[in-house]
Amino acid sequence: MHSATARAHVAAPDELRDRVILVTGAGDGIGRATALACARHGATIILLGRTQAKLEAVYDEILAGGGSQPAISVLDLARAQGPDYFGIAEQVASTWGRLDGLLHNAAMLGQRAPIEHYDIGIWHQVMHLNLNVPFILTQVLMPVLRQSADASVLFTSSGVGRRGRAFWGAYGVSKFGIEGLAQTLADELQTEGRIRVNCINPGGTRTRMRAAAYPAEDPGSRPEPASLMAPYLWLLGPAGHGITGQSLDCQ
Repeated sequence: MHSATARAHVAAPDELRDRVILVTGAGDGIGRATALACARHGATIILLGRTQAKLEAVYDEILAGGGSQPAISVLDLARAQGPDYFGIAEQVASTWGRLDGLLHNAAMLGQRAPIEHYDIGIWHQVMHLNLNVPFILTQVLMPVLRQSADASVLFTSSGVGRRGRAFWGAYGVSKFGIEGLAQTLADELQTEGRIRVNCINPGGTRTRMRAAAYPAEDPGSRPEPASLMAPYLWLLGPAGHGITGQSLDCQ
């Protein structure tokens, strides 16, 4: 029910005005599309990613579209250490005093291989970036999320994180973990009513990760990230107020 409502949502031009939203993996793909869409509807965006040139390009595009001045936070989350995370939290606290939205979008595919032959080193890398990093980043940002009157934490899930599928290995397992993390946190925060926590499954989308997972697929057969933004705007904005502990589909 919520997925259909979210997909049908038409955001007002200033629907996200005065909201401060942090997007990980903001340099391209779905992260970039979400950052641009949220900025277009009035939000101030913190662009977090590992490639400065890509973040600067999104920054320029937001300003060219008349959006509020975004912030850039260059960080390779796969290699981040404790001080890096706390630095982000301090930047948010000192600049805005609160965080109204957090989209965990950064992830890695790893290898497509049977569990029996899955490379253990790659397994650790995928599980760390896809599951441990969102946990750590959410934890250190909780104080600024609590300063918001209506904060939204949004984890990126996947169809392979709901029902196990052969050869998806650590990626699929990490997304199962994301679903569990989101449900657990949502239940813990339910009575407070100030922070809502949900998962979003974009589905097959025209991204570099999709192309790596399905090299024989025609990219044109999949929708552009920009066409899937209605549920993101719904969950990150006031329209999704009160919705928590859910896992929604964009397609």
